[in-house]
Amino acid sequence: MKINADLHLHSKYSMACSRKMELSTIAREASKKGMDLIGTGDCVHPKWLAGIKAAAQSDEEIRIGNTFFIPTTEIEDKKRVHHLLILPSISKAEELAERLGRFGDLAADGRPTVALEGVELAEIAMDLGALIGPCHAFTPWTALYAYHDSLESCYGDMTDYVSFLELGLSADSDYADRIGELQHLTFLSNSDAHSPWTNKLAREFTCFEVPEISFEGLEKAILRKEGYGPTLNVGFFPQEGKYNLSACIKCFTYYSLGDATACGWHCPDCGGRIKKGVADRVAELADFEEPRHPEHRPPYMHLIPLSEIIQMTLGHASIRTKGVQTAWNALIERFGNEVEALVYAEPSELGIVDERIVRAILAFREGDVSIQPGGGGQYGWVELPEHLKPGPEKAEIGNGPKKGSKKEQIGVGKSAGQKSLFDF
Repeated sequence: MKINADLHLHSKYSMACSRKMELSTIAREASKKGMDLIGTGDCVHPKWLAGIKAAAQSDEEIRIGNTFFIPTTEIEDKKRVHHLLILPSISKAEELAERLGRFGDLAADGRPTVALEGVELAEIAMDLGALIGPCHAFTPWTALYAYHDSLESCYGDMTDYVSFLELGLSADSDYADRIGELQHLTFLSNSDAHSPWTNKLAREFTCFEVPEISFEGLEKAILRKEGYGPTLNVGFFPQEGKYNLSACIKCFTYYSLGDATACGWHCPDCGGRIKKGVADRVAELADFEEPRHPEHRPPYMHLIPLSEIIQMTLGHASIRTKGVQTAWNALIERFGNEVEALVYAEPSELGIVDERIVRAILAFREGDVSIQPGGGGQYGWVELPEHLKPGPEKAEIGNGPKKGSKKEQIGVGKSAGQKSLFDF
């Protein structure tokens, strides 16, 4: 069976998270989005774990309506690297909490910081039969490649136990598959959502072929056993990330890697710090000039949430306007959930909404959009082709550039190896 999964998000007990991040709300919104399996997130936080136990049907089954949950947590190690752990059961989550509690205050934050190395976390994961891999591996903060040059540098003699890498909002398969040591790993796309609404929850997700919705079924897919595995990664364009290009974090002036190095990573214009971009970091680590996708690597589809596509197309100021919500609700009612409408619906079936929205959805499916890249802590944004823009002004999603920033528009087509949505 094929399922859609978002395995990394947070609860209301994590810093900077919505108070609406409760299991019942997450389940309801996940159903609208088209997710079958959701990571609980924060499963070692005592209050959140109690809520998980209360909602569970058994030690190994957590389901609300049609939404299945699996115990997951993000852990920050002593070197500020973030790791995602996927647990077989609630009792194993309790064991994990017991073992980690000696190294950090688990009640202080849903995503705890513990005084352990990556290798030690991997050893604990193996003891519990859990899966482990680095979260948002390429971001310049709290990530594997922010502080290490290799998997082994982080995980030591437990490197072979690492079973996946989470790409994060800042990278896609083309970025990661330029690095030789990652060729054997399964890539996960997850939202890292801090809010339950459908423009945040499952804004990135992974499609899997699994024997069943359970930890064992997911494990077989992530480890690619018995013919099971990921079939599609869906996520943002890496250029939308806040740190895609190297740029000053104060005035947002962009620099090449050579120029940034020459000026000591301090902006000569304002004196601010230049933060190395993900694109440059990948280039430093790359073993290949171009991505080499292994046989097991599924296509990667670049998308943004449906409500944001509608907002962009209509030129509205918010996804909450009546016009955006009316069109979004019409598509959800017709197709059952957002993924079916945005990813799989036949073009002829989308005609229940404004034709401009239909053409915009198809433009995203074919990669017929352009990106203003982000950097220095400022998001990039997507632009539709000229003939689909709502007016003379661009429709921005996220934060546009501030005056004085130096951005160059780049065209974005399909990711290498990516197929049309109707090719699979």
